[in-house]
Parts: sequence; structure tokens; C-alpha cells
Amino acid sequence: MKNILSAGLMTLLLLMGSASCSKFVDGYENSPNNPLVATPALLTTVIQVATFSHFTGQLARHAAMLTQQCAGTQAQYEDIANYSILEGDNNNEWESIYSAITDCDILIDLAGTNNPYYQGIAKILKAMNLGIASDLWGDIPNREAGKGIQGEAFFNPSYDPQEMVYSDIQALLSDAISDLSKDAGSNALLPGLDDLIYNGDASRWVVTANILKARYENHLSKRDAAGSATRALAAIDAAVAAGLDGTDDDCNAIFPGDGNSLNQWYAFQQTRGDYIKMAEGFVNFLQGINDPRLSFYAALDDQGGISGTPLGSTLTTTSDIGSYFASTDAPAPLVTYVEAKFIEAEAAFRADQKMRAANAHNEAIKAHIRQVTGADAPADYITAQASETDATITLEKIMTHKYAALFTQFEVYTDWRRTNIPALSPNPNGLVPGIPRRLPTCSNERLYNRNAPSPVISDILKPVWWDE
Repeated sequence: MKNILSAGLMTLLLLMGSASCSKFVDGYENSPNNPLVATPALLTTVIQVATFSHFTGQLARHAAMLTQQCAGTQAQYEDIANYSILEGDNNNEWESIYSAITDCDILIDLAGTNNPYYQGIAKILKAMNLGIASDLWGDIPNREAGKGIQGEAFFNPSYDPQEMVYSDIQALLSDAISDLSKDAGSNALLPGLDDLIYNGDASRWVVTANILKARYENHLSKRDAAGSATRALAAIDAAVAAGLDGTDDDCNAIFPGDGNSLNQWYAFQQTRGDYIKMAEGFVNFLQGINDPRLSFYAALDDQGGISGTPLGSTLTTTSDIGSYFASTDAPAPLVTYVEAKFIEAEAAFRADQKMRAANAHNEAIKAHIRQVTGADAPADYITAQASETDATITLEKIMTHKYAALFTQFEVYTDWRRTNIPALSPNPNGLVPGIPRRLPTCSNERLYNRNAPSPVISDILKPVWWDE
């Protein structure tokens, strides 16, 4: 094979050196798989694929283990389950997130004011990537991030306080809503199939941006319980006014299901089958309430039933994640109607609007069961779990059912840190005396960014700003 390649390369070089033969090779030095010019369409697809990985790959698995929906049973996932989370473990995720943020900035500039739809989509995706980074690491590079292409002055981006990052996330989302609310005719180019999520439907992106505004306001429940509730409800109302009315418009990560485009949970289980299993506590909870989603959430175990691995155990004969979330082309939820209804329920409860909280809670449960199972929830289940009133609704009921509904989603980790619901016991084998509440400063930042925290943050029990 080496000789064939060498001979082929020599032939190509000889041809390129011959003027008489140039017509045979003109243009062939430019690979169609390595375009020389970035376009808004190309960048949109690249950023979305990267964002899918950030929200459904390693970091989502990390969240599922720390919140005990899943159990880490082998190799590095046993380490995470035991809270052995080191500075070098997530360098790839950090760098990929910031590569996506840089691409978002490039897309915003490249699209310009003549392409507000591309700008709006880029701003939403940038907000999401800043959000997941800040929710894991707290203070992060933000206003100077992604500017290294402008020169050496930006090779060591400074870290901004998480409070500032959150303010900037809200500004990005507000700007995106403005961009995407403009008439289609104001665009020189319109996104289409390059927008893997919505195929260029600006109205659905406006709904997603408003739900995200509610999400990030709701994250501030420990910092400003009343104010964040009011602002989150206003964002939900704006999403409804923009068209939010069911699960059909969910913002999902899309996986065609072949080659390198497999659903990330499925792909992981195919190559590392015993690294992660369902967690016993989560399975027991769903079994205890006769939840109709359980057989969709969990595959059959080695005995033909459904079971989870106990906390602190490495048992691998238990259930894998089920086909609803882990099949070749299963879409993975990113920002959804069900999340919006649970945000509404929590925020309304904190705002002392108990009837609104109860109604939103009930609708979220019924809508998710219908979405997952394809059928309405059984009447006895609705009576027991989704018939709350202003007199019976509690924050614990809202957050526990949100925890069940947002299985596999990163948000469960943020919710647990904010509310400590459900009540979880630390892994008895844990290397730190509690469930981790953040990631440590990445080693590459310590080594190569002189503006990284000094001393670096290595205490994974140290809460981020909104969790203090």
C-alpha cells in the first residue's frame, strides 16, 4: 500500500509540473471535503454538530452519573462515579466548546446584518455553549474568548465572573430573538437543510431562544428566588406567544444513524458496553410509581428484567439505557416543551402562583409520557402523579418529576445542584466527601493560559456562583 501511495503521489507531482497536462489536474488539489472558504451554511452545520456532542456526549454522561440516573461501572466511568475527576479529564470537551464558540463568532461576523437569521442561530448556539461551560466551570473566558484569530493580544483570554457570563447569555438570546423575528426578505441568504435542527424555520428558533431565556433565569433560583421566577415566567409567556404549544417543535440533536452520525448514547454503548448502566435508585423510583416510561428508558438486563446497578457497585449485568434514547438515529432532547412546562411549574411555585404551577406540572408529565410511549398515561397514573392542585403541589414533586422526564439531559445536574432534589446520598466509595458540584480547571488552561485562575480550582465540591 505504501508503494502504491508513493507512486500515485509521484505521478500527481509530475503531472502538476507539466504545463501540457495541467488541464487534467486543475482544481483537483482542492478537496471537496476540505473547503477553503467558510460559508454561513457550512459553519451552521459544523457548530450544530459540535453542540450536539457537547450536550449529548461525555458531559451528559457525566451529569447522568453524578445525579445517579446512571451508574459508572468500568474504566474511566467507574472513576467518575467514584468522584475521581481530574484536571486533564475534560480538556477535549473544553477545547471543543471553545472551538464552537469561536465558530459562532465567525458566523456572526460572516453573516453580517444582511443575514439576521444566520446571526440569530449563531447567537443561540453561542449562548448554549457558554451556558454549559459556565455551569460546569463557573467563571470562564467569555468576552475575550474566541478572539485568538485577531492576534497575540488574545492568546490568553481573561476569565469573566459567571454573573457576567449569564448577563451576556441573556443579551445574546435577546439579540437572537430580534434577528429571527425579522422578515425573511431581510436576508440575503436563508438557512435551509444546513440547519439540522429546524431547516431554517426562524419562528421555531424564536421559541427555543425564549425557553433558553427561561432556563438561564431559572438557574438563578438560589441567587434571586423571586426575581428569577418572574423573569422565567415572562420568558415562558413569550415562548407561548411565539408559538410554543407542544412537543413537535422541540429543539433536538439530530442523528441520521449511519457512519459517524450515530446517536451518541447508542454509539457509546456499542463501543464501551459495560462502562455505564442504569442506576438502581432511578430504576427503583420509576418502578415504585409504575411509570410507563421505564421500558423505554431501560433495556432488559441479563435476567430478562429491568434493574439498575447499586450505588458504589460495578455490577454490569443490569440494564443498559433503552432504545428510546440509545438507538442509531434517536433524536436527543436539547431544549423542549416538557422542560419549558417544568420551568413554568417551578417558577410559578416560587412566585406563589400555585394553581399555575400545578397545571404546568401536570401537563409536563402527561406530555412527556405521550411523547415517549406514544400513548396517554394510564388513568391511575394520572390520578396518582399528574393531578396536582394548588393545595397539593410542592417543589419536591415538580423537581422529582422533572428529574425523571429529563433523563439523559445535562440540565438534571444543574437542577440537582440548585435544589438538592431528589435527595441523593454520595457514593460510599467517593474520593471526596460529597457529590461533586463542578469540574476542576482544565490542565491545558493551567499550562497555556496565563489568565487561568491562580491558584487553579481543583476542589470539585466548590459550588459555582449561582449554586452558592
